[in-house]
Amino acid sequence: MKDFIRSITPNFLLEINRERKKKIVNQHLQAQKEKGNILTEEKITNDLKNCGISEGDTVLIHASMSRIGFLENGPTTFVNALLKLVGENGNILMPTSPNAKLQLDYIRENPVFDVLNSPSKLGVISEYFRTFPGIKRSLNATEPVCAFGKNADYLTEGHFGEITPYTSNSPFARITEFDGKILYIGVTLDNAGTNLHTLEDAVEFEYPVYYSDIFEVEIIDYKGEKHLAKTKVHNPEWSKKRKCDLLLPMFQEKGVYTESKIGSARTLVFDAKKMLNVMKDEYLANGVTMYHPNGKS
Repeated sequence: MKDFIRSITPNFLLEINRERKKKIVNQHLQAQKEKGNILTEEKITNDLKNCGISEGDTVLIHASMSRIGFLENGPTTFVNALLKLVGENGNILMPTSPNAKLQLDYIRENPVFDVLNSPSKLGVISEYFRTFPGIKRSLNATEPVCAFGKNADYLTEGHFGEITPYTSNSPFARITEFDGKILYIGVTLDNAGTNLHTLEDAVEFEYPVYYSDIFEVEIIDYKGEKHLAKTKVHNPEWSKKRKCDLLLPMFQEKGVYTESKIGSARTLVFDAKKMLNVMKDEYLANGVTMYHPNGKS
């Protein structure tokens, strides 16, 4: 439903609504601060531990800082807690898409992606993480992922040149090789369901979820060198048919995720490999997808 509403709303109205929501959120966070409801690094660390995160883990994060609450030092508090917890043998990943629109609209207006300078539009935490020292960002125009850790190079290097952002070489799929976890902190599959798309490249997918045209984009790498790459983008007509959160009962029944809390934010902790395997099994057996969450009738 959210994708449908976004698809029929003019971009200038979407931007006005974003600014309105941002103002309300900032007022709410300021009120929390004044009441002394301040979340420290120690508190976030303990909450992450309660989510099952530990040393050596590979974790992909989708997070809404406003839903977490007032962090003592903003996104620094959250990222530092995560870095110290997973340690030097772990990996932290965050999607850092520069796109806040439908992919088709975005790619028509932005045929250039600069890995160092194209900001993340996926929230304050992801944008802070993008600029963190030692980060590796994948060279993908529509769904770049930032990674930090022991295997950051491997997790991001296969993303360049892929015709879609969700192939087996993408960070979204490669985290399954490390028994990775996906944290949805204050968000759900409806507004952060990127990993659902890995199904579409893992099987012979029967629905035309990609737009018919293939786009050529310019990608500027870390050295400032320019490369041309071809990419597909999602078909808006199919994007509006997504019912992502209606898959949650199936994932819960199959033991794919647990539920916890970080700060004030409801947090879903997904097993990335189990998520992909369940999606493949249920699609092949019953036709279950985000477009048909109850399967084919």
